[in-house]
Amino acid sequence: MDSSSVHRSSSGQGGSEPLFEAIAESIFEKGYGVLPMALPKDLANALCQQVQTTSVEQFKQAGIGRDQGLAVNNAVRTDEVCWINYDSDAGSAWLEWASELQRFLNRRLFLGLFSFESHFAHYAPGDFYKMHMDAFKGEANRVLSLVVYLNPDWQPEDGGELVIQLSESVQDTVKVTPAFGTVVVFLSEEFPHEVLPASRDRYSIAGWFRLNTSSADRVDPPS
Repeated sequence: MDSSSVHRSSSGQGGSEPLFEAIAESIFEKGYGVLPMALPKDLANALCQQVQTTSVEQFKQAGIGRDQGLAVNNAVRTDEVCWINYDSDAGSAWLEWASELQRFLNRRLFLGLFSFESHFAHYAPGDFYKMHMDAFKGEANRVLSLVVYLNPDWQPEDGGELVIQLSESVQDTVKVTPAFGTVVVFLSEEFPHEVLPASRDRYSIAGWFRLNTSSADRVDPPS
């Protein structure tokens, strides 16, 4: 299935409109949302097939920080990532879907989202990502985080939950099972979160909608 057929079946003519509306309502009401098995099926299947067939050489050890400050720290995270671009049908369909979501949220919530970046993430058995923030207030331009899970037949006993801390109380959390097609969104500056170890290979997409914070001597986002 090429990107245009995946795209037509998962969006356009209101195909994803109910999902986009549910995402917008969750952000407006709570700042986060968990939508089980919500990603359009054709798109989820295409992305799952791509991540399962991506060569191990294309995955790189994930780091902490950004640009010149990027560093590998195995005490904080041990996953591997592969950035998504337009060089595949599934990648193109995903990025087009994310662009439609971006336009919808800008119309609905006036977020001023300017660009989107995302990668596949692979957590081998035992891998983890300790509690962290995707952005810090006043210091970054990530506004909205988006996570999609690509794990068919995932069982609760397989582990690998995403844990989102909802308040300053460490006990006030929501745990998300990384089941196939589940979509998670949250405001990047508001919610610390972590990924718990799993007993089997765990695949997902992590993405971020960003603002335009370019200045006279610096382009950000860079593309």
